[in-house]
Amino acid sequence: MNFSIARTMRRLFAPRHELSCSWLVWRKLMAGLRQRGANSSRESGAFLLGYKAGGQARIVDFVLYDDLDPHCLESGIVRFNGRYFSELWAICKARKLTVVADVHVHPGGEQQSKSDRAHPMISRSGHLALIVPNFAKHAKRSTVGIYRYLGNKDWVSVPKSKRKSFFHVGL
Repeated sequence: MNFSIARTMRRLFAPRHELSCSWLVWRKLMAGLRQRGANSSRESGAFLLGYKAGGQARIVDFVLYDDLDPHCLESGIVRFNGRYFSELWAICKARKLTVVADVHVHPGGEQQSKSDRAHPMISRSGHLALIVPNFAKHAKRSTVGIYRYLGNKDWVSVPKSKRKSFFHVGL
């Protein structure tokens, strides 16, 4: 019998969220984004790793962009070189996880830029992209922009009124 108290509790408290993450992983992620953002002087980001089941995705780990591509943050905005995806796929395979979303920080609000819309990190329909405002300083889940890639450079955003039921940070 496959039994997990944490998974059972999560189902009780976050049963309908499409995306979820433990408080501990989220806190480590925000600290990593702030640190790699060099005191709020540049963007930073990460691939969010986890598993998907039944239309829901769980974030259990992450890989910061510059751990894969050491030069991707040098211009002040994220410019990830695609040749480093092979390292990402190797990490996913070794950890037996998949990329469930990506996240990056913006200096201002949580809106996508033209560049964000034109260059999805994972150009696969259904992929989720999160944008944390204010370089992740005092980050609150409710202020995180959430966007779903539809393909062909089209995106749909999760409205602010739906974010709480869409994305859960907790157990």
